[in-house]
Amino acid sequence: MDIFTRRDFLKKAGLFGGGLVLSSSLLGAAKASYAPSDKLNVAMVGMGAQGTVLLSNLLKCEGIVFRAVCDIRMDNRRIAGVRMDSYNKNIGADKVKQYEDYKDLIATEKDIDVVFIATPDLWHSPQTIDFLEAGIHVYCEKMMSNTKEGARKMVKAMQSTGKLLQIGHQRKSNPNYIYLLNELILKRNVCGQLTCANGQWNRAVTQDLQAPKSARLTPELLAKYGYANEFEFMNWRWFSKYGGGPISDLGAHQIDIFAWVFGGRPKKVLASGGVDYYKNKELYDNVMCIYEYETFQKHTARAFYQVQTTTAAGGGYYELFMGDKGAVKFSENPKLIKAYAENKPELKETWVDYVSTGVVDKGHICTCKPVDVASGDARESPPLPEFDMPKSKMYKESLVHKPHIENFLNSVRGTDKLNCDAAHAFEAEAAVFKAVEAIKAGKTLEFTTEDFEA
Repeated sequence: MDIFTRRDFLKKAGLFGGGLVLSSSLLGAAKASYAPSDKLNVAMVGMGAQGTVLLSNLLKCEGIVFRAVCDIRMDNRRIAGVRMDSYNKNIGADKVKQYEDYKDLIATEKDIDVVFIATPDLWHSPQTIDFLEAGIHVYCEKMMSNTKEGARKMVKAMQSTGKLLQIGHQRKSNPNYIYLLNELILKRNVCGQLTCANGQWNRAVTQDLQAPKSARLTPELLAKYGYANEFEFMNWRWFSKYGGGPISDLGAHQIDIFAWVFGGRPKKVLASGGVDYYKNKELYDNVMCIYEYETFQKHTARAFYQVQTTTAAGGGYYELFMGDKGAVKFSENPKLIKAYAENKPELKETWVDYVSTGVVDKGHICTCKPVDVASGDARESPPLPEFDMPKSKMYKESLVHKPHIENFLNSVRGTDKLNCDAAHAFEAEAAVFKAVEAIKAGKTLEFTTEDFEA
């Protein structure tokens, strides 16, 4: 196999582990406006499930003041407002202003520095563009849009306004992910030649979402914001005019990690999916994909991804990268993070050294015993030795969005660089859009350069 050089490692570690390089104009704009000690004025738009998650993470951040909250549901913005007011009270700041329409927020609030957008996907593009053009830096949840053209417009708005636009692929800032990529795969090459990857996010059957009667929106208000009815509003992720289904909602995070670790864009994708269970939904409830990549090691590798919404079986949500020397399992759940050694006698001392130097935690060191033919197939490989990660080097907080949020806030202050700006997020999400095309086409599709360019 080709052995990548130290120069290759430094280049890849700088690009993927320590943040993406921004243009000098973007960094200059941020540095000119803020000092590291400044408190940033924050607005939040969209306070449903994901907006509430972002707020919980933001409440643990310092150097901010909540100024405004926006949601078309009064109960959502009131509940969020109470939590924001409590934070502001502790720092001697005023109560937040509440808005139904984000355009009223932009027109009224003239001191907003950053906004966090967690509305349904169809609103990401227009809202992001309007805030960027108003001179406000944006953190927008993924997917960037429910359409590829909407996502392209976001990239162009970021470039034309010179404002920062972070997309919520939060694994790119997760210290555990960065450690696994930099220390195990790049620096130690524990996998050897990367040959394949698996990823999954399976969820059990869930009931349709519905709002309490007291919080339901009028038909007029729903129509004003583009929703056909209350059912589609509450379950928007299942309809193409609002979102992209589970492959978009869940798969976008993990398919992004395939390219991040392999160090290259996908070349082909074969995908299958259907409305197999939830007959009152439009978008695919179960999807399976196979991507083909050329890795940074200059070899072909394939990645299989599945998202199921009818079972929680399968061992949690993770991305497992495998090679001829070992494997590494990534996950936002620290309990699922593992490293595995292939049962090769020549690797035993290497893994003993990894343990003694604190690269991995103690595990079951390779014994390389042959399979007992009497009790199993002679072709069966023995179980792989399994290793945990050193607890001292792992990110322990349950707030997995916090590092990504802090990366964004510090980039606005000019003390950091975005780990997932809109241009790079567009490349990652192009793989999801193409998978949906492959399902509809019923065949393998090849990627073109234009697929990744905004």
